[in-house]
Amino acid sequence: MAQQGTDQQVDDEFIVDTEDCEERERAYRERGTARPITVVGNPVLHKECQDVTEFDDKLAALIDDMFASQKAAEGVGLAANQIGVDLKVFVYDCPDDDGVRHVGVVCNPVLEELPADRRVLDDSNEGCLSVPTAYAPLARPDYAVVRGQDAQGKPIAVRGTGYFARCLQHETDHLYGRLYIDRLSKRDRKDVLRQMAEGTPRYETVPND
Repeated sequence: MAQQGTDQQVDDEFIVDTEDCEERERAYRERGTARPITVVGNPVLHKECQDVTEFDDKLAALIDDMFASQKAAEGVGLAANQIGVDLKVFVYDCPDDDGVRHVGVVCNPVLEELPADRRVLDDSNEGCLSVPTAYAPLARPDYAVVRGQDAQGKPIAVRGTGYFARCLQHETDHLYGRLYIDRLSKRDRKDVLRQMAEGTPRYETVPND
């Protein structure tokens, strides 16, 4: 009985982001306006973003625009700097490997360091809206925990497995100025940039000067 109570306490630590996904995502998106996506080379993508300190209507409007932008680009996650905003916030609408949909927002995310026994690597392909039309395999842990705040400033924790774990790690990286291609070998990075140069994005991007 005591063990069951401990498990419940651990479960209560994490937000529930799997309920009413369609309704919540639609509400965000319909209030927002899609913005063009910044691409690799844009300075805002290559530096750590500022912390969110004001949880106000302006932040709420940004989150709405981020959901609209994510949908327009057919993405599963989007960081604020991917639409040119220097703030630590990301949104997601992403399935895990069991097909369960997760929808949510994290401000000021911090990726939790996993104990060695939880670090099982998955080397699936990874892509990025800011590196359009390009993909490369990248090993990441298949489980992730991100701690931060919600849109009202309340402390939250989000956990994910499989593809959703990859999304949480990828978006947190963005807000600290790191793209997934920065984790690749020089050869693989060069190949990804070649793919990008040869492709045509299916969504509007911000040209780099």
